[in-house]
Amino acid sequence: MTESNKSIALGSLLILCLVLGACNLPGSSSTEPTLEQEMEGTGESMDGMAMDSDVPADLDTSTTRMTDQGAFQVSVSSNLEPVDINQIHSWTLHVETPEGQPVENATIAVDGGMPQHDHGFPTSPQVSEELGDGDYLVEGVKFNMGGWWEMGFDITANGQSDHVTFNIILQ
Repeated sequence: MTESNKSIALGSLLILCLVLGACNLPGSSSTEPTLEQEMEGTGESMDGMAMDSDVPADLDTSTTRMTDQGAFQVSVSSNLEPVDINQIHSWTLHVETPEGQPVENATIAVDGGMPQHDHGFPTSPQVSEELGDGDYLVEGVKFNMGGWWEMGFDITANGQSDHVTFNIILQ
């Protein structure tokens, strides 16, 4: 057998092994447990990241918060209940002064993502409309998996700029 034929035969054998290995699906006659079955009860996800252990025990999931420097009192609420994964939806952001007066004409940038996975949103959420009385429409929000998400807002109004982050846990 020539070297070229040996390489082709080994390549074919490797492909066959990979294909046969991929056929070990739940419900097949194999007695080997699937990866999902092996991980059941371990608190880990398929990518090896801990699902529960990396979420701080004292994580603040409140939907009303002061901004980091205390310039604004901010609340956020989903316009979809419950919040579905893999569906684009919108949120309402309410911004007021620490004294409770609505903040009008704010410039707001949206950021966020999953701290455990070190990635951002799969979409580019943004404030699309000022609704009045300190309310702003945030559109284009999509969560593509369960877990701990952060949604952050950079707010500039009345000569002040500040940031606030909300923690969201999705199942």
